[in-house]
Order: sequence, then C-alpha cells, then structure tokens
Amino acid sequence: MLTIQWDDFEKIDMRVGTITEVTDFPKARKKAYQLTIDFGELGIKKSSAQVTDLYDPQQLIGRQVIAVVNFPPRQIANFFSECLVLGVYTDKKEVVLLGPERKVENGWKIG
Repeated sequence: MLTIQWDDFEKIDMRVGTITEVTDFPKARKKAYQLTIDFGELGIKKSSAQVTDLYDPQQLIGRQVIAVVNFPPRQIANFFSECLVLGVYTDKKEVVLLGPERKVENGWKIG
C-alpha cells in the first residue's frame, strides 16, 4: 500500500450530499445509476454510481452520501460525472454506500 502525507489527504475534498434524483444509465459499460446530489452551498452535482446490486432508485432518493467533490468531471459514455460517491466493496464486489450515521447539513466537509 502506498503511504501518503497529511498534505496529500488535505487535498481531497469529501462532502456530504443528499441524493435527489436517480435514473438508470443504460449506456454505462457496467450497470449503474445516474445520481443527482445536493451539496448545499456547493450546489448540485451529478455522479455515475455502480450501486444497482444493493439499491433500488426509490431507496436512494433522500439518502445522504459521502463523495469526493474536487475531481475534474469525468465523461462516462454520454454523461459527465462531477463527483465520486464513496462506498465499500463487499466480497461479491457489491458497493455499500458510505454516509453519515445521522442527518447533517448538505455540503458539510468530511475530516
């Protein structure tokens, strides 16, 4: 495993946001959803997330997640993903989303 310095960690801007919209993403190579996430004062960002194994769209609406918000946009098929939603991989390669254990303000920084 590569060791990083504290300065490296400080460059990563992780924030809490609430998923407001979920749509299927049929053009993605791997099955995924397109998420719209409200990050409060940071605004609305879009993300492609491969979370279809464990989550239905209805389960995701209103859910708070943690995402890296300072990556440059990344084009995935015909879609631009503006943040990276974080999750844990299970032994079956399913993604379990990370989120705060209680409701917090959208846009609050992870530290």
